[in-house]
Amino acid sequence: MDKNPVNRGIISENFSGIGAVTRDMVHARARELAMISGRAAHEVSQADYEQAKRELTGESDMDRQDEILESLPESKRWDPVPGSEGTMVPEPPSEDEDDEGRNESAQLVEEGVQEAEHDLMVQAENLAEDDENRESRGP
Repeated sequence: MDKNPVNRGIISENFSGIGAVTRDMVHARARELAMISGRAAHEVSQADYEQAKRELTGESDMDRQDEILESLPESKRWDPVPGSEGTMVPEPPSEDEDDEGRNESAQLVEEGVQEAEHDLMVQAENLAEDDENRESRGP
């Protein structure tokens, strides 16, 4: 049974629904990532855009080649005894668990922690900019 596509990607910000991910949302998050990295908001790199898109759409942080390797069954990645046959009973996926085996509560906790970390980093960067602006204006 397919999972609900609404469960994919971040669908709320500060517990308010944000709906479908737009280009403007990706650009805004990329600017935040640049600021968090110590660059000006207009110095956004391609990596910032890619990370912003991954974060907002819920894509994996693994690169494509790693994803391909991870998608192969264990028997294809390594054969401990060449020629031996074995049977592996597939474990039925639980609708309440993600690909990493976390239940919905753990997923929500992780999402909340990530959002709190993000908010703290943006606030810290804004405070640092405010301090710099006050110092540059002088007494």
